[in-house]
Amino acid sequence: MNRSPCRLSLDAAALVDNWRRLAAMSGAAACGAAVKADGYGLGAREVVRRLADAGCRDFFVATWAEARALVDTGVSISVLHGVRADDMALARLRNARPVLNTARQIQRWRDAGGGLCDVMVDTGMNRLGVSPADIADGLLEGLRIDTLMSHLASGDEDSPLNEQQRARVVALAGTTEAQRMSLANSAGIALGADYRFDLVRPGIALYGGVPRAELAGMRQVATPEAQVLQRRRVAAGESVGYNATWTAQTDTEVAILNLGYADGYWCGFSGKGAARAGATRLPVLGRVSMDLIAVDCGAADVAEGDWLALDYALPEASAISGMSQYELLTGLGARFDRIWR
Repeated sequence: MNRSPCRLSLDAAALVDNWRRLAAMSGAAACGAAVKADGYGLGAREVVRRLADAGCRDFFVATWAEARALVDTGVSISVLHGVRADDMALARLRNARPVLNTARQIQRWRDAGGGLCDVMVDTGMNRLGVSPADIADGLLEGLRIDTLMSHLASGDEDSPLNEQQRARVVALAGTTEAQRMSLANSAGIALGADYRFDLVRPGIALYGGVPRAELAGMRQVATPEAQVLQRRRVAAGESVGYNATWTAQTDTEVAILNLGYADGYWCGFSGKGAARAGATRLPVLGRVSMDLIAVDCGAADVAEGDWLALDYALPEASAISGMSQYELLTGLGARFDRIWR
């Protein structure tokens, strides 16, 4: 098999441990998992398989194409973007149901014969969802609703909007035939028991992200690794990379790695990121290119063909690169071999 010169080392035990920690924090609420964007870049099928084995029963994707790719796993899938007219051919996938967001989607679902669905309510994010006023006017009457849900706009901050949204969800209790109510994402779980309702829907924290300090200690799941393409000595006074942003002060041993911004190792890591040879830190030199980076390997025994891991713990990598923890994961490119360990 022709292996890629870059790979993601994926820690299955860390993924499962993160979910179990979030489930324990959630108390009596069921703990689901957001696996949209191909499992936040890690590979949705493999994420679903491991979390289902651990006891997760509710999974969330964005589109029907994502649902179709998972339908044979047998898990319960909610499709967050609802049903467009173009989606109706897929909207009867077994084990999948739409999260209806608009009056038109609700009518489209009714016209097709209805069936079990979820409904998104806008409680202050102004992104997707029907309004509480629409519900009071009877928009949802007769629908078979599994979960009535909303989404926190500022759960990662101590914002007054959090309590406003929570109160608006509380006010919806008993106004529909929904079996469950849901508000909390990863950050929402950390806000406390009042935000958890019947079902929580973590995403970033499953994969090692820390959207709030209360979630510190979530285990890193994804570590990019890249192969050394060349080791070279750069003489004092010579530069490395585009626009000569780094110049050697002394003769320096440099390793060129098969990784760049086309793989999601963003330009924000230029001159700030690092690789690792064991415990030895190898700083990134100069600018990140589309397909290549350079690291100072003078402190390590590194040769052509060796594999080096990149520092990629999400909170720290986000602070260094200026990219959000979500972007760091979902931007990981298709050229990586994804290897679960």
